Amino acid sequence: MSMNSTDLLKLALTHPLEFRTLCRYKIWYEPKRDITDPEEHATTGYDRESMRTCWDFLDQTSRSFAPVIKELDSVLARVICIFYLVLRALDTVEDDMTIPIEKKEPILRAFYQKLHEPGWNFTESGPEEKDRNLLVKFHAVIDEYMLLDDECKRVIADITKKMGNGMADYCAAAERGQSGVENIADFDLYCHFVAGLVGEGLSGLFAATQLEKPFIADQLELSNSMGLFLQKTNILRDYREDVDLGREFWPMSLVKQQGFNNRAELKEPGNEERALWVISSMVLDALRHAPDVLDYLSLLKNQSVFNFAAIPQVHAIATLETCFMNPDILHKNVKIRKAAAVQILMTVRNPRDTSVQFVSYARKIHAKLSPADPNFIKLSVALSRIEQWAERRFPSLLDFDGGQVLVRRWDKRYITFAEYDRRVTEREVAEKQADALAGKMSFETKNPEDKIPWKFFFLIVGSCISLFVVIGILVWFFVMWLSELGKRGN
Repeated sequence: MSMNSTDLLKLALTHPLEFRTLCRYKIWYEPKRDITDPEEHATTGYDRESMRTCWDFLDQTSRSFAPVIKELDSVLARVICIFYLVLRALDTVEDDMTIPIEKKEPILRAFYQKLHEPGWNFTESGPEEKDRNLLVKFHAVIDEYMLLDDECKRVIADITKKMGNGMADYCAAAERGQSGVENIADFDLYCHFVAGLVGEGLSGLFAATQLEKPFIADQLELSNSMGLFLQKTNILRDYREDVDLGREFWPMSLVKQQGFNNRAELKEPGNEERALWVISSMVLDALRHAPDVLDYLSLLKNQSVFNFAAIPQVHAIATLETCFMNPDILHKNVKIRKAAAVQILMTVRNPRDTSVQFVSYARKIHAKLSPADPNFIKLSVALSRIEQWAERRFPSLLDFDGGQVLVRRWDKRYITFAEYDRRVTEREVAEKQADALAGKMSFETKNPEDKIPWKFFFLIVGSCISLFVVIGILVWFFVMWLSELGKRGN
């Protein structure tokens, strides 16, 4: 979340609301756990050199996941750290285009066996591979893996075996000139191997560490959707980087629907409109997993596990909203704004808050829909399913006060939806009439937190002006001083 002073000043002047959010995060947000605390060493393993190496690798390889992993309760933080590094190392081997397929394929298929070979490492990655050092010092990960409970080791090894075989199959297909991802079914299968299995593994580890009920480990379909939603979002966002590196993940069936012969043609000048329809198809495909994601999150009971699972999912739908109808992803990597990421980190704490965020971003996507989009109706349906899920679980008619459910606003008696809609309409009409009588439009929003902080804005502007005046005065005195020295010298 670090920004230099120039970026902060620019943000304060152009997006004061976001600047306020970042200030609140910096001042008030505190990590729930310090893994370096001696009292935590029994569960975090930070007193061991090998585990400190693993924590360092986690920071180096994942700036987004590292903070939430470290805040997991009990031994789960250490277990997930090892799980992440094992799969990250496996992924590094797969992505390294300098390793010949004759060597890469057997390594991928046997990688799970290396977890039981103390001292094993891999030094043949390309010099430009960013995570090369993780493989060079992989013996530290193996040392810590061997200290885990048997059930945790079983889950990690099983997922590594399945993922390694899946990756090897796709690498071999690519070597034969087959893209491997011809249609949505192929896309689902690929994402299952590289991400859906991660979701299954995490569910297994949640149960193995007893932070969640055992039945969580059996939610294979929902766990798979958790992984697919994240992976498909990342593949959409990373289009240009993948194309430039020769990696092809977008289903060819979606690409060919708009008359393209290959994925690289989308970025060519003059193809922007048709490329946007392909992006629309990719967003539509990702959104079909959203209800499953919300279902899975509603099953979690441990707060740290919920935060760990929910925050990346809200990041994902926020990224989909940023990418939708955005031609920038054809030319560069697109990310959500820092303030949006911070807001998600501070507000996503329970299934209801999460559903509110999903609905909010779904509505933003809906606002961008174009009737010319071939997926216009399908997208409308997919987005409405998110809103339907939230309305079914957390009816907008009701307020939730602790364990008590209250009928919202007008009275404590049950009212029908028709009556509810009528009263909402009456209130909106009354508000419009009041605005008309006042002779001006109301700038008030339904949520007081969303009001434009004019006092805060003017404070920032005034501070900047004062700073410039002080700098100007100092410069003037400095110039006069130099002039006086010049006169004395003459």
